[in-house]
Amino acid sequence: MPTTFRSTRFIQRILIATLIAPLICATTFSANATPKSDYLQHNKFTTFLNTVVKEDGHDKQVILDLFNDAERKDSILKAIARPAEKRLTWAKYQDIFLSKKRAEKGVAFYKKYKSAFKQANDTYGVPPEVILAIIGVETRYGSNKGSYRVIDALSTLAFDYPPRSTFFTKQLRQYLLLGKEAGIDLKSTTGSYAGAMGFPQFIPSSYRHYAIDFDGDNIIDLINNPVDAIGSVANYFSEHGWVNNAPITSPARFLKANGKESDLDALVNQSLKPSLTINDINSAGLVSDKDYDKNLKATAMRLNGKQGNEYWIGLNNFYVITRYNHSKLYAMAVYQLSETLKTKIK
Repeated sequence: MPTTFRSTRFIQRILIATLIAPLICATTFSANATPKSDYLQHNKFTTFLNTVVKEDGHDKQVILDLFNDAERKDSILKAIARPAEKRLTWAKYQDIFLSKKRAEKGVAFYKKYKSAFKQANDTYGVPPEVILAIIGVETRYGSNKGSYRVIDALSTLAFDYPPRSTFFTKQLRQYLLLGKEAGIDLKSTTGSYAGAMGFPQFIPSSYRHYAIDFDGDNIIDLINNPVDAIGSVANYFSEHGWVNNAPITSPARFLKANGKESDLDALVNQSLKPSLTINDINSAGLVSDKDYDKNLKATAMRLNGKQGNEYWIGLNNFYVITRYNHSKLYAMAVYQLSETLKTKIK
């Protein structure tokens, strides 16, 4: 039967529908499929990939598979822009870290691992209460090790946080190396928003350089093994210059006869590293009840406490605590928690 114009139009519609159907299905599938990684197409990723394959010896496909699953987390970018050490006063900060409950958990943790704390003190000269306070401030003795996947945290900060991109790109490389060296599951391991891990919250570079096998099982594990964590914190402090039995810090008072408190503005909170002498600090009107050598290096601090201004004199061991977290508030919280714990574990 001859083909009419109407039948021709009908056949054309059938053909068009047949051609378009697969495209519609493909579009629907794409919309419902799991989205690709935030980072495989990132403009910084190709350079990073080539570097870790060439310089660190990683398998290219393994890295591609890992980053195919990595996600940008805006909550991480918000958190790092407003760290507690910068937005809280000392009065608020100490409420978080110097609670009675945290001290009680510390005593229980100490009793459970007392022999490891003694071994750490004997080996590295770091007192049990200081190691205990670090783990208490960092993770409440392992009860809060962080909920962000480390791969997400480090990728977000390396590729999408320009102010510290260089630092976190290095940490990301260190983290990938930990996958080889420590057997860490790179996809599932969780930590802080800054990529710190385990009981003591070591960042990857610290994990690689200062973590130790402290229980002799030939495995270095800071994530699940509190004994390794205890020894590693002590080793970290030792490597950063901790001096056994040396003072840490002491409160100071301002002698009003020497002038006004505003005269101290050029003296206090200038450096975490001791760069003044005790004599310099005393001459400005700040004195401590401790009988320190006048030539001893120190730093002067003013903290906004619950009763107003507090003055403190920080010494070498206080500075060592700030190497763990570059904040005088952090170091003061560790010190004061350690002093509370010291009275309860001895």
